[in-house]
Amino acid sequence: MTNIICITCPKGCHLSVDEQNDCAVTSNACPRGAEYGRNEVLHPVRVVTSTVRLEGGALPRLPVKTDRPLPKEKVFDCMRLLDGLTVTAPVKTGQVIAAHILGTDVDIVATRSL
Repeated sequence: MTNIICITCPKGCHLSVDEQNDCAVTSNACPRGAEYGRNEVLHPVRVVTSTVRLEGGALPRLPVKTDRPLPKEKVFDCMRLLDGLTVTAPVKTGQVIAAHILGTDVDIVATRSL
């Protein structure tokens, strides 16, 4: 049995996930909690937010994020990739900075126009 706190809404339900019983979730107040609990045990994912170097812009760093959740085991590899990126201004919000990172269908996108 795994106990986790659901982050899909502000309630923060304390979920219990029973791996021995097909990842049955209890203590959830809504169906989203059940889905979150199952996914968190079977294959956790995270949206990564960070910054990259920016040349020729009003600021030295450009805020970026993944356009969809990335498998949790690839988060540190993603951060190493972002550390090596330099973008040249101008950049528009939503512009793809790096496509299909780490062999996934996840893109890095700008979250601010600079």
